[in-house]
Amino acid sequence: MKRSSQAENILSQINTETKLGDLRKIAGEIKKDHELALELWSTGQFLPRQLAILIMDKKQLSQKLIDNLDNDIRQHNEDEKLQLIDWLMANQLSKDKKTISLMETWENSQSSLQRRVFWYYQARLRWVGQTPPPNSEELLSKIETRIEKEVPEVQWAMNFTAAQIGIFEEKYRSRCVALGERTGLYKDEIVAKNCTPNYLPQLIAIQVDKLKNKTSKA
Repeated sequence: MKRSSQAENILSQINTETKLGDLRKIAGEIKKDHELALELWSTGQFLPRQLAILIMDKKQLSQKLIDNLDNDIRQHNEDEKLQLIDWLMANQLSKDKKTISLMETWENSQSSLQRRVFWYYQARLRWVGQTPPPNSEELLSKIETRIEKEVPEVQWAMNFTAAQIGIFEEKYRSRCVALGERTGLYKDEIVAKNCTPNYLPQLIAIQVDKLKNKTSKA
């Protein structure tokens, strides 16, 4: 793809020192430009692709285009791959009724990245402060049955969903803690200082304490 002068100008502003805040600033100036987004995406580079996601037109994100983006994302290393798919979910897919409807069909997708998005979105519905959706029992039953058989990127999202259910819905809390104890997932994970562990018993306990403290100060 022959790139436009606008795309070339933007690419000249992006280098290894560029931070997410810088990309957001550039995106804020551009607003929405789907054709430019596809130009930036075609570079195959991580930072231009992050910027591309910010300026895409969510109305043009069909299942076919998402499948193409998914295939491209798989070419990145593990960290970049997960950042890109999660970035796409947070900044585009969760912003429109049509793409939300698409995400809700990905529970059994052949794409592990789309299955990850399905579960991560279910978790997000809970931690953004809304009343938890009425499907927690169903989700938790599926997580209990499937989590140990899933690939790591999906396993993390399922675990995160179980954590959010346990944090925000007390009636499921002991069940979510028991799930973590049974699977042992992330029990031996070493986390940086001030970072929350992914091991369900610890994660739930820490976040519940934070919520209690927040409520008592309110």
